[in-house]
Amino acid sequence: MISQEKDPGTPATPDAPVGTSRAHPVTLREVAEAAGVSTATVSLVINKKKNARIADETRQRVKAAIQQLGYRPNAMAKTLVSGTSKFIGLVADGVATTPFAGQIIHGAQDEAWKHGYALLIANTEGNVDLENDAINMMLEYKVRGILYSTWFHRTTDIPETLREADFVLVNCFSPETSARAVVPNEAQGGQSATDVLIRGGHRRIAFINATTPAPARDGRLEGYKSALEAAGIAFDPDLVLEAFPDQEGGYGATKELLKHDITAVYCYNDRMAMGLYDGLRENGLSIPDDIAVVGFDNQEVIAAHVRPPLSTVSLPHYELGAAGVRLLLGLDQAPADSALQIECPAVERASVAVPSKA
Repeated sequence: MISQEKDPGTPATPDAPVGTSRAHPVTLREVAEAAGVSTATVSLVINKKKNARIADETRQRVKAAIQQLGYRPNAMAKTLVSGTSKFIGLVADGVATTPFAGQIIHGAQDEAWKHGYALLIANTEGNVDLENDAINMMLEYKVRGILYSTWFHRTTDIPETLREADFVLVNCFSPETSARAVVPNEAQGGQSATDVLIRGGHRRIAFINATTPAPARDGRLEGYKSALEAAGIAFDPDLVLEAFPDQEGGYGATKELLKHDITAVYCYNDRMAMGLYDGLRENGLSIPDDIAVVGFDNQEVIAAHVRPPLSTVSLPHYELGAAGVRLLLGLDQAPADSALQIECPAVERASVAVPSKA
């Protein structure tokens, strides 16, 4: 028999109208008394035991009492019985505080709700002790699984506590190829960015890459080379520059960039492109008439509001979160021995001139 004292519900009383506050939650015993049945019968109805020999009229009477009293089953008690809960954990090192990567949480939350789950979110800011405490708490709540996310695409070590749960890595991956992961397709994104310029009629296209080692640095360069090759344009290593991936890095690269005969530039990210905008204007050059520019990230606060608005490639943070939930629930499958890669779509704006149809 279920313990009445450990089965809290919503405030109401048998004698009070629905919605009236009371000093203690509705108990299983109070529902049983209102329906004129045993607490065991109420428990069977609440847990939808179809094989229980309970008359339809009795079931309806119990349901009516539940509705009238505003009784809510104890979710934690049900979790202890079933061994799992309707929660999915999300442990992140900073996605809740970055300007666009919070979309990972948004995507995961929407997808979780769609399948009857809610998110438990812990933002650790890279604090290892806090991370372990968060994972342990989620294990105590018997979450269905845990999404482990980083705010930028990188390799990661899998915390030992995380191995006690069903987990998926989001926006990061492990050298352990058996660990399920979902990441942006950086090479495809780099190819799409370069293709925007090629479709604009450009063949002398420079690429300002980042100095910081990262999967994005390698993948975006790979995509640049692939796009040139597919268009029959010879790769010129002199047109690949490196700079720190921020506004000052893009601005500082302008002088070296203008030593080369180019008509277009693809930048590692939007912040770098914003700095390049300033450098080109200081040299009396117009975008896109003299030089076309494409960025990467689609950071809205930058790309949509510089003048002219910046053509760029979007990092699919929302879809990364949603895909992580689908992988966790077994609705999608990751490729064998590799991460599931999510496409990075091009977002074309006015920083690349539309080719003439003449």
